[in-house]
Amino acid sequence: MASNFGMAIDRNSDGFGLQLAGDFDGSSAYELIYAIKKLPEDTAKLYIYTNGLKAIHPFGLDIFHKFMRSVNGQSAKIVFTGRNASQLSPGISRKTA
Repeated sequence: MASNFGMAIDRNSDGFGLQLAGDFDGSSAYELIYAIKKLPEDTAKLYIYTNGLKAIHPFGLDIFHKFMRSVNGQSAKIVFTGRNASQLSPGISRKTA
């Protein structure tokens, strides 16, 4: 994991929010994937907040995008927000707020 990568998980009214911070590399991608897999299966929405990310490494993106393709119908539950949303999102719902 990038030494400065961090993630905070918050419960909100319609699901969960993951606040990402620091550099996103391969290990960070696996940590994010693990956090997503640990969430309850009946989670209505998962918001991934990307404003705290600094450097986003291609290898980390590749790992995360492969995972996202494997979740098929579940991807509709995931909403990426922030200035780095378009990089992390493999064509899934995005908000730039």
